[in-house]
Amino acid sequence: MIIRPPTNWLRMLFVWDGSVLKTIVPQLLIILAISLLAVYTHGHLFGGKMPLDTVPFPLVGVSLAIFLAFRNNAAYARYVEARQIWGRILIAARALMSQVINYLPADGDGFERKLFLQRLIAFVYALTHQLRKTDPSEDLARYLPKEEARELAGMHYIPIALLDRLRLMLARAARRRQDGGGESESLLWLLDKQVSELSAAVGGCERISNTPIPFAYGVLLHRTVYLYCFMLPFGLVGDLGAVTPLVCVFVAYTLFALEAIAQEISEPFGTEPNCLALNAMTRNVERSLLEQCGEDVPEALKPCDRYNIS
Repeated sequence: MIIRPPTNWLRMLFVWDGSVLKTIVPQLLIILAISLLAVYTHGHLFGGKMPLDTVPFPLVGVSLAIFLAFRNNAAYARYVEARQIWGRILIAARALMSQVINYLPADGDGFERKLFLQRLIAFVYALTHQLRKTDPSEDLARYLPKEEARELAGMHYIPIALLDRLRLMLARAARRRQDGGGESESLLWLLDKQVSELSAAVGGCERISNTPIPFAYGVLLHRTVYLYCFMLPFGLVGDLGAVTPLVCVFVAYTLFALEAIAQEISEPFGTEPNCLALNAMTRNVERSLLEQCGEDVPEALKPCDRYNIS
């Protein structure tokens, strides 16, 4: 996703980065060519006039717009749910780190708080890479010991493996607390609740990532949009004449853009301009956890018109 500062109304008319226009330019050029052909031949094709008039097009257009809106709503629901899940990841990670800082003994008592922090941050980065099917080795090496990073690199579900290690660290700390005469069961339950919340968030992300909108549904909409736009010039040329290309390209832009936007946001963990800004969100979690522990905080990813930080 492209993170950008607020844009005024005039600039919005000409914005390019983050717009789907660049992806649908070839389709619009095809519609323009078909429209010019319809104007040049006065609606005739292969030696005969195409028996189309303007009556059915408004009816089909309204139905198509409703269908597109329904498709966009389904795609946007996936996008919103993915964003909410990542919000819960931030909340649970902050809460877990705060509880560890305030409830568990310091490093001198056997609990490696810094390693816990590193594994928690590595978990967030590992989840980002798993959702995008990219190599997490570089980010794991930044926070984990070399041997552990190498061991995790060969696993299929690295975020879950890191959560297991975090849970093991908490269990051992709770047992040491119990041996020292402190209360451990309720504390362990409190800490484990946040780990379970992170685990549930992983499952929610995997559900969205592994369950796309049914393919046949997208194919039907795709074919209908293209067929409608290809036929439109021959239905309008008799009434609009030379203005037909302008009107047809505008209508096609609206329909093609809606379909392209729905396609992008239906896969919220992708790298398209309108997908979730996972890099920025991951960096936000990292900065927050480091600050909680008094560590050096890296620079935030700043809004920029032309810098894709997805």
